[in-house]
Amino acid sequence: MRKCRSCSTAVIVAALVLAGFTTACAAPAPSSTTPTETPSAAESPEQEQPTEGDAVEEPAVPEPPAPAPAPASKQALFVIYKQFQESEYGEPRTILEDKGVIVTVASSSLDVVTGHLGTRVEPDIVLSDVHAADYDAIVFVGGYGYDRKDPEACRVAQEAAAEGKVLAAICVAPITLAKAGVLKGKRATASVPASTLKAEGAIYTGALVERDGLIITANGPMAARRFGEAIAAALEE
Repeated sequence: MRKCRSCSTAVIVAALVLAGFTTACAAPAPSSTTPTETPSAAESPEQEQPTEGDAVEEPAVPEPPAPAPAPASKQALFVIYKQFQESEYGEPRTILEDKGVIVTVASSSLDVVTGHLGTRVEPDIVLSDVHAADYDAIVFVGGYGYDRKDPEACRVAQEAAAEGKVLAAICVAPITLAKAGVLKGKRATASVPASTLKAEGAIYTGALVERDGLIITANGPMAARRFGEAIAAALEE
């Protein structure tokens, strides 16, 4: 009898232990609140990496406009003879070159030409090879050795007038323009007697510098600067 009681006690204890173990191992009851799903880093659209086939195109950058071509430099031809007047040559040339004008020097030959004060200038071209159409201005410089009868000078003056070029002469050089027939009916001045120009149809004014259209004349060294400035102004028009 005592032995059966011991067995019953043992069975009860075992049942209690088994019940406790079952309770501890049971899964907790699900929460009534549904958790919010958070996308993983791989699923985040902000961090999604494009594949080779889905490369993102960079926005096209417009090309800057091509720079406008620089305006061509003006061209002036200076005609000189032996014993040319230095200031009548030097001052107008300096004024024009300061404005970006390219100056070419012509004479009856390519030999060095010496001014009446000793300035030596080597011509760039022989006058017989000059074509007025290649220049924007033709400038005849006076001096003690000026050749008043050079047929090539007259030809160039006539071409310049026909081509609508700026045609300028200073001191005795307006004689060339008169003999070329381009001063007929034009106002002009020079350091020669008024009758010389009037005989060729010019309207002699005796001014320091005279401009009539594209023809510019001046009466001597004192007019050199104003002469150069008048040529520069005509080229800029």
